[in-house]
Amino acid sequence: MTNFILIGIFVLLGILFRRLKAFPDQTAHVLNMFALYVSLPAVILLKVPELSFSKESAVAAIVPWCMLLLSALLVLILARSMRWSRATTGVLLLVVPIGNTSFMGVPMVNAFFGEAGIPYLILYDQLGTMLIFATYGAVILSLYSGERSNIPTIIKRALLFPPTTALLIGLALRNWTYPQVVVNTLQDLGGILTALVMTAIGFQMKLRLQRTTLKPLGAGLAIKLIIAPLIALVGCRLFGLDSLAADISIFEAGMPPMVTACALAAAAGMGVELAIAMAGFGLVLAFASLPLLYVLIQYL
Repeated sequence: MTNFILIGIFVLLGILFRRLKAFPDQTAHVLNMFALYVSLPAVILLKVPELSFSKESAVAAIVPWCMLLLSALLVLILARSMRWSRATTGVLLLVVPIGNTSFMGVPMVNAFFGEAGIPYLILYDQLGTMLIFATYGAVILSLYSGERSNIPTIIKRALLFPPTTALLIGLALRNWTYPQVVVNTLQDLGGILTALVMTAIGFQMKLRLQRTTLKPLGAGLAIKLIIAPLIALVGCRLFGLDSLAADISIFEAGMPPMVTACALAAAAGMGVELAIAMAGFGLVLAFASLPLLYVLIQYL
């Protein structure tokens, strides 16, 4: 509970900083970039040695791909029945299947499950979310925005993505014990991840809603925050999966849309208002949906 309260404090600080002239418009971007290039890789390097590849942990790598298929299918069905525009369909196909499983996932998993859940989060994020973002995301951007990406470009982009690079380095060094000075440094750099990310989220929160985005926004967030994690929960329990790895995977499935994916959709002109709304409202609503999801996970 203490960690969850701290998350709320940092978000409120971000909202406050946005109103102060001392903080420029690029504040959130700078915080996010530092988290992406320094703090998150530090957490990954620190936690990768704790990864244990087993049948139990495999669920963390499988669930995100199942959620991708489910989410994309639901979006396509709704787009066809609602006769949404190509831009609207493209935005939802990009941002609904791809969750904020690292930036928001780390502090939230740490708050509700503790440090023991982080290794499984890394598996979910790196073998699921990041690979989906680099491959599927590139394809959707290419099809719906006119941005063309070939296979070598996609592979290069995936390998040079800082968290992915950190994962590969961490895996290569799994059998090497870090010197204590390295451990202390990684802990210090990774320890500020929650403060950076949650402050940036608060700084970016925009709650303005256009009427034209109401239906696709509601449908997209319903799939992302409610339908997908509930199906993941039911599916895992039906298959007898009741481990910490399964619980983390279910919890990660309920994370709000990835802010970076929303930003790319907006930058590509695929429905700017909807993309921004998915990011803003998704983050706000997740502070209510994730605690409820956690309760369901504990009782089912």
